Amino acid sequence: MEDEQLLRYSRQIMLPGVGVEGQQALLQAHAVIMGLGGLGSPLAAYLAAAGVGRLTLVDPDHVEVTNLQRQILHTDADIGRDKVASAAARIAAMNPACRVETRAEHLDADAMRQLFATADVVLDGTDNFAARGTISRAALEASTPLVSGAVIRFEGQLTTFDYRSPDAACYHCLYGEGGGDEDTCAANGVLASLPGVVGSLQATEALKLLMGLPTLSGRLLILDGLAMQFREIRLRRDPACPVCSPHHAPA
Repeated sequence: MEDEQLLRYSRQIMLPGVGVEGQQALLQAHAVIMGLGGLGSPLAAYLAAAGVGRLTLVDPDHVEVTNLQRQILHTDADIGRDKVASAAARIAAMNPACRVETRAEHLDADAMRQLFATADVVLDGTDNFAARGTISRAALEASTPLVSGAVIRFEGQLTTFDYRSPDAACYHCLYGEGGGDEDTCAANGVLASLPGVVGSLQATEALKLLMGLPTLSGRLLILDGLAMQFREIRLRRDPACPVCSPHHAPA
């Protein structure tokens, strides 16, 4: 690690459990971020600032004026621009050493699986149930850990599905076939700051995972932003889950 890097990341390197070895792990890591909106904005910014060496940003959408209330990587000048291009420009200004790749397209399941297989962690910042289910399946098939966050109205949820573990629950174990297109911020609204809270927690989970520190794996963190209360529930793999059970079947 060069002197400039030691200085830049010094406040992080001094932490117990991080050190030079942990920082080096971040510099060598590859994170894929699905969605550069309310959740993807803070988590991309913090991963880049913390020194994650390579980020792949995936989002087919363009910046719209209704995004600006909460999607803090984008500005008025970015309206009409690809979200991944807008995000990449802000990240480059924040930390030029971070290698950023962009995919301004819808990825099918095969393309996701191939991309996720090259990554150390996947972060889901999408805003609908169908997309989150597809991302989870692809991460499971690639055996790549997934940090999943969701926000709506005054509520947020967060967990880490560590698909390197044979005992890990999957997204389908938790949610089954529930949810739908109506369960989105566009249909229900969201408090501006709430994606910042959950997105920052997603970034924290990813950084810990990349450095080998404890994560939320096996637990779901639930935030009631109106009452400002956190609670958590245990997650266990459903042995009858139609999505992950085949991956854990005896050989």
